[in-house]
Formats: sequence, C-alpha cells, structure tokens
Amino acid sequence: MAKLKVAELFYSIQGEGRYMGVPSVFLRTFGCNFKCEGFGMPKGELSDERNVIALKVDDIRSYNGLPLVSTGCDSYASWDPRFKHLSPVLSTDSISDTIMDMLPYKRWEDEHLVITGGEPLLGWQRAYPELLEHPKMQALAELTFETNGTQKLEPKFYDYLRDEWVLERGYDCLTFSVSPKLSVSGEKWEEAICPDVVAEYNSVGYTYLKFVVASQDDIDEAQQAVDEYRKAGFTGPVYVMPVGGVESVYNMNSRNVAEFAIKKGWRYSDRLQVPLFKNEWGT
Repeated sequence: MAKLKVAELFYSIQGEGRYMGVPSVFLRTFGCNFKCEGFGMPKGELSDERNVIALKVDDIRSYNGLPLVSTGCDSYASWDPRFKHLSPVLSTDSISDTIMDMLPYKRWEDEHLVITGGEPLLGWQRAYPELLEHPKMQALAELTFETNGTQKLEPKFYDYLRDEWVLERGYDCLTFSVSPKLSVSGEKWEEAICPDVVAEYNSVGYTYLKFVVASQDDIDEAQQAVDEYRKAGFTGPVYVMPVGGVESVYNMNSRNVAEFAIKKGWRYSDRLQVPLFKNEWGT
C-alpha cells in the first residue's frame, strides 16, 4: 500500500486562483525544492523567521503550535527538515478515511481535492494513482495540483492522468495551479522558471500561472516569464496575487496588485485565507 508523508490534511475553502471560494480538501505533502526566503523582505535580503522558530522546535508538538510568519515561506514547516516530526507518514487508506470524516456529507459532493505542498510533484507521484483510485475517492470529480512548476511528470503518472482523468472526466477536471517563483522569492530564475515543464502540464490538464508580486519590478519579471512560457507552448491564463502571509503585509499591497492586473489584462487572485482566517494552519 502506498504511503505519503503528510504535512497537513484539512477541509476549507480554496482561497486562491481558479477555484477561489470552492469547498476543498487540502492534502499538503512534505518536502520542497525551494525555500522562498525572500518573500516580504527588502530586495536581496532573506528572512530568518523560520530559523528563530526552529530554536524552539523541541517544544512544538503540532502545526497548531507553530507561529505564523510575516516573511519568507508561509508553509515553512511543510518542507524544513527540522519540523518533519510534525508530518506523519499515512497510508492511502488512512488518508481516504480521514477525508470522508471531514466532508460535510461523508461523501464527495461539490468539493474538490487540492494536492499542495511544499512541492507535491517532488517525490510522491507514484503514490497518487493508488490514492485517487481508492474506492472512497471514486466520486471525486475535480483535482488540482498546486505546484511551483519545476517538476516533470513521470511517464507513468502522465499516462495515468491522461487516461484516467482527462479521458474519463474531461480536460477541465484536472488543474495545475502553477506558482513560479520570481526573484522576490529569493530563488534563482534558471532554477525556478521551467517553461517546458509547464507546457507538459498544459498538454494533459487545465493549467494556469499564478505569480506572487509586490512591485512593478515583479510585474515586469512576471511578464518576462510569461513570454518564455508562451514560447514553450503554455496557453492558459495568468493570475497575479499579493505577497503576504499575514494580514498587515497582505493589505499593504493587495490594491496595487489588483491595479497591476487591470493594466496587464491578467487575472487578480485574492488570498482569502489571509483576511478570512488570518492564514492560520489548516485553512
């Protein structure tokens, strides 16, 4: 039986992108290839917040005991090895049972499944078909992978998604929500912008780009990235979203980002989990 290391498994509404406002189950896997320590920091500087939190890691027993951060990656505990004890290894049976327990009617209705991270396509691709084919998952109609767009699909997983999702349910029922990391994240362009990978996603499911931005420089860099993705064959829409994992930072730049979107003809995405739930764990 396949197993996954699960950072969080919770039921909420989707706060971002295409399915904003839709009731959703979030399966957050452990592990990522990026740190994104530049978010919310002056250009060229990196956040130290998670390192300060890690000094007290021995006193933390669950995600609810973790403080939120205003800079850097707001889901830091889903990939930092110092917090891996908070993420259990669960079987597909256990995950499916937990999902059924949290759904309002104990069965799939209008909800969709969001597999996120960390980076969910980093090391768990071979486990997903068994999870998605579980008897308790059969009524699931819509699936989203929230990814940074750097991980190629393994050939067997690509074939599974094409044959069991696109051909059975339709192209629009499988979504890749791709959040490429611009330099504001602290990551390197050559490692973060992978147009051929995103074009591959686009060939098997509905795919869109979602950039976290705060300034005109970020918008200009996003345009440069979009141009590269278009050249590789990406055809989907482009969203921009305000930086900020806490409300004070988020509120400072949300209107500016909306105005950027209007000028570019791109889509604006809110981050509903920030104003509604203060971006608490499990939301």
